[in-house]
Amino acid sequence: MLKGFNVPLTAKGKSTLNPLPPWYYSADFLSIEFWTEPSAAAALLPPGLDPDRAANGHAGAYFYDWQFSGNDEEYLDPARYQYREFFVLLDALYQGKPVSYCPYIFVDNDAALARGWAQGYPKRIAQVFQTRYHAATGKAGPPLAAGSKFAGSLTCAGQRLAEGLVTLKDPVKDTSHLIDRPVLGLLHFPRLAADKQDHPAVHELVQNVPHDVKIEQAWIGDGSLTLPVCRGEEVSDLAPVRCGKGIRASLSYVVDDHKTLKDLRR
Repeated sequence: MLKGFNVPLTAKGKSTLNPLPPWYYSADFLSIEFWTEPSAAAALLPPGLDPDRAANGHAGAYFYDWQFSGNDEEYLDPARYQYREFFVLLDALYQGKPVSYCPYIFVDNDAALARGWAQGYPKRIAQVFQTRYHAATGKAGPPLAAGSKFAGSLTCAGQRLAEGLVTLKDPVKDTSHLIDRPVLGLLHFPRLAADKQDHPAVHELVQNVPHDVKIEQAWIGDGSLTLPVCRGEEVSDLAPVRCGKGIRASLSYVVDDHKTLKDLRR
């Protein structure tokens, strides 16, 4: 029997892009709150989701520096299981309840790309960078202190698609409000057969179900975000009207499941 979670499926299963879940994640991240034109956000929502009129175009941009593992100390293979990521979450409603929807997400690692596609995240390969914090601080990097600045950037196919900056003000004492909406995605796998190209094999609205979520070393401050206009790209359609708070923190959680909320083929 061929083994593996993602392709390639092989006799031993060692070459598969990812081990079987559970999947363990740890990261340092930057988040930047912003407001876009409500019509631009609404245009990206799939069937089953409604615009959150009260949010008035509220969204978030996120830069992550990740380390991943399965149950066999995969973190000891950092070349394969470290990666960086940028994504956008839009405020929306599912059956009248507040949720976040992910229309864009970029990573620099093929294993992360495959995990994302299995979870309903529309990942693309890109180059993502962010300012790192090191316990031994100096002029090469900022401390976790008021006034420190952390930046992030996204480049895809030679074009700079996003730049962000977070300027720290205060430590966050209560981190429970930092993740306040379930995250939804569109699980989509098309068919290539000529008579089925408009009938995807899978087209579902799904919900991410992480657990054992921990947030540490969280600081809040001011955020700024730029989404430049680029040829062949639409991320800039979400260009901020204004920006709000910025967060710099560390995060860990476990993924071993997701919920299918609606089969959109029906």
